[in-house]
Amino acid sequence: MRLARQDPAAIDNLAGWLTTVVGRISLDVLRARQARPEASYDGTAEFVVTADDGPEPEEHVALADSVGVALLMVLDSLGPSERLALVLHDMFAVSFAEIGQILGKSADATKMLASRARRKVRATDRPAASRREQRAVAEVFRAAAIDGDFEALLRVLDPDVELTVATPGGVFVTLGATDVATRARMFSGEVTRHQPVLVDGLPGYISWRADATPQSVMSFRTDGHRVTAIALLVDPARLSALGLDPGCDRAR
Repeated sequence: MRLARQDPAAIDNLAGWLTTVVGRISLDVLRARQARPEASYDGTAEFVVTADDGPEPEEHVALADSVGVALLMVLDSLGPSERLALVLHDMFAVSFAEIGQILGKSADATKMLASRARRKVRATDRPAASRREQRAVAEVFRAAAIDGDFEALLRVLDPDVELTVATPGGVFVTLGATDVATRARMFSGEVTRHQPVLVDGLPGYISWRADATPQSVMSFRTDGHRVTAIALLVDPARLSALGLDPGCDRAR
């Protein structure tokens, strides 16, 4: 749209002009997300529930998917300027001089930003957990929550774990292992059985009431050892729209 409002004859370098405009728009979006964190991905956008039939026979496919998710999570940990400098230079071979014009910094300062971003990426780089490992961690959490074992919950939760709950009244976020463990009472009460499923490709559970109606759908992100994020759907209208089947043989 911005290009359509420009006189093409006035643009000496179309590729450079597009890179600058898109870069600045992206930078504005990233900064807006930091200022308003509730606008970022809340882990509850889709809730595509499928059967969990165990690891894929093609292990490299699962690994590729995990690596892709891991890369996105690492990039999300970078500051807006760091991410822009790293992506434009290392992935699209844009010069530091051009990136500096977008950021309003010198080429040397931009180079330092990219270097710092690379160090952060290397520091957080770790092998992607297999589906079996992720499911095992999710099962440890489920068992500890059902038993009310607060200490076991703290051991399996990452200190900075994030719990996102989608309710009829909106989306609510709880941060930190202690607060999330305290809220783990969601597994008690009316829940009579839990059905292991995949939620958006992640290990999860459907919780059923005694009357065979779904109480919740939950998914877990893990690093293979601890739970790093939990997404919980308890909105009856959205649960009904999923068309969940209580008669599945894997329900328990």
